[in-house]
Amino acid sequence: MYTKKNYSFWMTFNWTKEPFLYGLLYSGVIIGLFNFFNLDLTIPWQPIGVIGISVAFYLGFKNNSAYDRTWEARKIYGGIVNDSRSFGAAVVSFPKGDNVDAIKKELIYRQIAWLTTLRHQLRLGRSWEHSEERLNGLYTPTICEDYTRKLDNELTKYLSDQELAQLENKSNRASQILKSQSVRLQELRDQGYFDDFRHMEFHKLLVHLFAGQGKAERIKNFPFPRQYASTALWLTFVFCAFVPFGLLELFKGSIWTETVCMIISATIIWIFFLMEKIGDYSENPFEGTYNDVPITSISRGIEIDLREMINDENIPAPIESENGFLM
Repeated sequence: MYTKKNYSFWMTFNWTKEPFLYGLLYSGVIIGLFNFFNLDLTIPWQPIGVIGISVAFYLGFKNNSAYDRTWEARKIYGGIVNDSRSFGAAVVSFPKGDNVDAIKKELIYRQIAWLTTLRHQLRLGRSWEHSEERLNGLYTPTICEDYTRKLDNELTKYLSDQELAQLENKSNRASQILKSQSVRLQELRDQGYFDDFRHMEFHKLLVHLFAGQGKAERIKNFPFPRQYASTALWLTFVFCAFVPFGLLELFKGSIWTETVCMIISATIIWIFFLMEKIGDYSENPFEGTYNDVPITSISRGIEIDLREMINDENIPAPIESENGFLM
C-alpha cells in the first residue's frame, strides 16, 4: 500500500509512459502520411467521440468492480484483526489450572503462526497477476517469492518441530494450523482447563477465522473475470487507434498545429490506458504491489497485540513504510 498523500506526477507517468510514447510515435506516423503522401486520413470526430464515451463507461465499470475487490479484501482483513484479538482475549481469560501461562503462550503463538502462513499463501503469484513485472523489479517490490522462501524459518519461532513436521507436503498449511489449534483446544477441554461453554466459544472463534481465510482465498484464487478485463483492454486499443484520425481534421493546417495534434493525441491515449491500467492493478489486492492491502503490516499489528496480551518479552516493532510503500 502506498502511504504518502499522492503519487507524484512523474511516478504516475513513469508507470504508464509507454502508451504516451507509442501514442506520440503513432500520431506522428499518421500525420506524416497525411503530409508527405497527401493521403486524406481524417475522420469526423463525432463517431470517434461516441466510441470514446462507450469505452469510458466500460472502463468505469471495470475500475469500480476492481476497487470493490480491493475494498472487500481490506474488510476481510479487518475481520481477521477483530477475530484474532477476540481469540487472544479468550486465551488470556478462559484457561485455568497448572502451567496455564505456557498454554496461553502456545495458543497465542499458534495463532500468530496461522497469520504468518496465511499472508505467505496470499502472496504467492497467480498466472493472471503481474508476476513478471514483480520479478523483474519493475514498479513492484519482489516480496512474494521472498516470503515463500522465508516461511519455514518464520514458523520455527512459533511452532514445535513436531507441528512443523506435520505441515510438510500439506497443500494448505494455514488450514492445517487452525485444525491443530482445534485439536489442542479439545485436549485442553478434556484436561479440565476450561468448561464446555468456553470450549464452544473457542470453537466459534475458530469458525470465524476459517471464514476469514476462506473469504481471502476466494478473492485470491478467483480472478476478476477475464472477459471483462480483456474487453476493456481491446476497446481501449480500438478507440485510441482512431484518435489521431479524428484530431487531424481539427488541427490540420500548419506544422505547429499538427505538432499540437500529436501531443494531444498521445495525451488522450495515455489517459485512457492509464485508467485501464489502474483497474488492472486493482483486481488482485493480495499480489504485493504498491496498491494492495498491506497484509504484512496488518499481521504484524495483530502479532504485537497478541504478544502484549500475554506480556511476552519479544514484542517486534511495527512495520514502517519504506519510500511510501507499506507491505
